[in-house]
Amino acid sequence: MVDLSTPLAKVVAPGSAGPLAKNRDVHTVGDFLEFLPRRYVQPGELTDLGELAEGDEVVVVARVRQVTTRPLPSRPRQRMLTAVITDGRTDVEVTFFNARGHEHRLVQGVHGLFAGTVKAFRGSWQLTHPDYQLFAEEESQEAVSRYTGRLVPIYLPAGRSMPPWKVRTVGEVVLDSLESLPDHLPAEVRERRGLPGLREMYEHLHRPENLQQVEHARHRLRYDEAFTVQAVLAQRRLANEDLRTTPRLARPGGLLEAFDARLPFELTDGQRAVSETIAADLAQSHPMHRLLQGEVGSGKTVVALRAMLSVIDSGGQAALLAPTEVLAAQHHRSMTAMLGDLAEGGLLGGSELGTRVTLLTGSQSTAARRKALLEAASGEAGIVVGTHALIQEHVSFFDLGLVVVDEQHRFGVEQRDALRSKGTQPPHVLVMTATPIPRTVAMTVFGDMETSTLTELPRGRSPIASHVVPGTNPRWVQRTWQRVAEEARKGHQAYVVCPRIGDAAEAGATTVDDDGEALDLSDLGEGAGARELHSVHTVAAELEDEPALEGLAVGVLHGRLAPEDKDAVMRDFAAGKIDVLVSTTVIEVGVDVPNATVMVVMDAERFGVSQLHQLRGRVGRGSAPGLCLLMTESESEVALERLTAVAETTDGFSLARLDLTQRREGDVLGARQSGSRGGLRHLSLLRDEDLILQAREDALALVTDDPQLERHPLLRQRIAAALDEEQAAYLERG
Repeated sequence: MVDLSTPLAKVVAPGSAGPLAKNRDVHTVGDFLEFLPRRYVQPGELTDLGELAEGDEVVVVARVRQVTTRPLPSRPRQRMLTAVITDGRTDVEVTFFNARGHEHRLVQGVHGLFAGTVKAFRGSWQLTHPDYQLFAEEESQEAVSRYTGRLVPIYLPAGRSMPPWKVRTVGEVVLDSLESLPDHLPAEVRERRGLPGLREMYEHLHRPENLQQVEHARHRLRYDEAFTVQAVLAQRRLANEDLRTTPRLARPGGLLEAFDARLPFELTDGQRAVSETIAADLAQSHPMHRLLQGEVGSGKTVVALRAMLSVIDSGGQAALLAPTEVLAAQHHRSMTAMLGDLAEGGLLGGSELGTRVTLLTGSQSTAARRKALLEAASGEAGIVVGTHALIQEHVSFFDLGLVVVDEQHRFGVEQRDALRSKGTQPPHVLVMTATPIPRTVAMTVFGDMETSTLTELPRGRSPIASHVVPGTNPRWVQRTWQRVAEEARKGHQAYVVCPRIGDAAEAGATTVDDDGEALDLSDLGEGAGARELHSVHTVAAELEDEPALEGLAVGVLHGRLAPEDKDAVMRDFAAGKIDVLVSTTVIEVGVDVPNATVMVVMDAERFGVSQLHQLRGRVGRGSAPGLCLLMTESESEVALERLTAVAETTDGFSLARLDLTQRREGDVLGARQSGSRGGLRHLSLLRDEDLILQAREDALALVTDDPQLERHPLLRQRIAAALDEEQAAYLERG
């Protein structure tokens, strides 16, 4: 019996199965059926060679009238084949730049069916590398009826020995070999959504009669993908609700109440509403699992701190996990400052209601580290802020009640689980992100979490003006540094962000960002990768000699500095001892210096839309207006359109949607980070919003009724096969 798990080599000849396995990673019948045609030629009637137009997709039955081969001038060892084909009235030239595999087949007098795109070349029509299938002259009528009665699927080749027409033949054999194909999608769901069955879907994808069948089948493919993801998320959501933990309620006259009474500003309506929602979550006997997203500067940290104080009031502890030491130190400083004497519990002059805020990082001195570990283990520290050092095996807590993960997409599932496991019971989890998330991404990536959003900015926050600066125009560049100097001489400060560090460790290396991830140059135009990028060290040296900035203090910050040096630089910048800080994206999130009013981003085209929005959020955090100058030497229309879009709006959610349209769907779901080939293959998180909503509704109803899918074993198997360990780990968002 042939089914989806049957090895392809058992169904087709080794000469076909081998190249597909080697070159296209197709090993089973199911793999092949998921190896979809890249396009379809819709012949209807055979093309009349006398009525061709540039760009036409043609399918013709013709005879090879003449063939010539000659060496390529640029590659003497490679021969080029040119054939003239004719339908008896009109000739068309067929060209293959590599004659290998064609010269012994395309010989004078043979007949065949040719499919490809017409182009004009030197006054004649030409088909370059067309798909073709040869047959004896007496078979031409059969070939015509076979290929003009329905669409012709065109596949990617699987090596020289497997051109598209051979792959198409494999498809015919596979479909004819399939017996009954049980469907993993429940019949009631298919009926409700008008979806074709599994066998019908594959038939319509690989040998459709018309484009309507193709679209119907593709719709089922997209739904399948959405339903699989939503079923996994629904299972995780229900499993989390079954866990039991200690409710954490703030007590009257406790730490939270004291903190609120001392706040020097008024919470926004949004902060109050989200805080009430979180408080209700913390009061439950099952762990909170909530995503808190908000615009840059919307006050997420205050909301998170209030949640931590509620947990401390109940006798527990809170841990905040930050992705970088700079951000961890920033959180430690800002929370300590906001709490004042409430952060000096047990110290002389500290409040009797107070607690301690402890910092734990991998670079601390032995004494500081030992002290932090002791405060966490004894419960003396109500709040422990740290980096990956928090999750090491020897770190323990007295009673961990809440885990706050900042910018959680930077952490692997093992790291997050390691911190969650340090509680005697499952702790409540609050995930924060300053990257606005479109609704469909929230449903698809964070679908096992409740979501809260902060959109309004706290009162007193200043507007940020953004402009694109052509880096090839010396006058504009000079004016940029003059504006930086003007702000500095008013008593303000500036960031200058560069995509490279430029130290010896980077010499000869691939262009990378501050996290060591290769930068994407794909949409920047020819030669973009060859242009030397601005680096922190080079730009800092140039600014030291810049006449407009004479007398101003220039500092340097990047990820390769020793942690104590990074901390010292940030302290000096926060204290106003540094006027211009030249940095990598290490300052992208969390860094809060209200006196900084201007940012210059060098080679701005090298950064993503959401990343530029994050960077821009570092200025205008005080009472003075912010200014962000996006400098670029790129001439790429795509890159310039992207920068212009960032300059024209400060709406992070609209920019997040733009970012999503310009990135691979798989990147959104973490395939790039995980290194797997997984991610979304058919589903568009923007185009398919309604479909995702339907799949979410259907999956939740099914999983609520049958949590372990015991009555749906085929669906359970499908999910297990579709989600490898890396993808499953990525979907477990916290």
